[in-house]
Amino acid sequence: MALDQSFVGRTYPPTEPYEVGREKIREFAEAVGDTNPAYRDPEAAKAHGHADVIAPPTFVFSITFRAAEQVVEDPQLGLDYSRVVHGDQKFAYTRPVHAGDRLTVTSTIEAIKSMAGNDILDIRGEVHDASGEHVVTAWTKLVARAAEEG
Repeated sequence: MALDQSFVGRTYPPTEPYEVGREKIREFAEAVGDTNPAYRDPEAAKAHGHADVIAPPTFVFSITFRAAEQVVEDPQLGLDYSRVVHGDQKFAYTRPVHAGDRLTVTSTIEAIKSMAGNDILDIRGEVHDASGEHVVTAWTKLVARAAEEG
């Protein structure tokens, strides 16, 4: 069954703040194989004009995807998450994520489409720091595969 188009534009409450830690940044950089010293060494980051280590660009995925759970788990939307695959991801940064940032995410459903029985859900996550300043916008595309017949 197709998802309800009336959910397009629905915005969910901001998440609780997520405090970005140096160790989480280091672990993420290691996991993705990025050896940039600005992700590990505060002095290297400071040499590039940052107050502390910065996170790799895709680091915020873990924060924004967790925030998108509000959308995915909305019983009124009716998304069958057991059929969902991650379709696409994009980011638009105002500034890098730094260790010590306390980030909140507000998720909005931007689009719902149906193609060949598959539901395609576009979610925008607006990430702000503790002072309310915009840090990054993340777009996540989820595809709920059509149920198999038989």
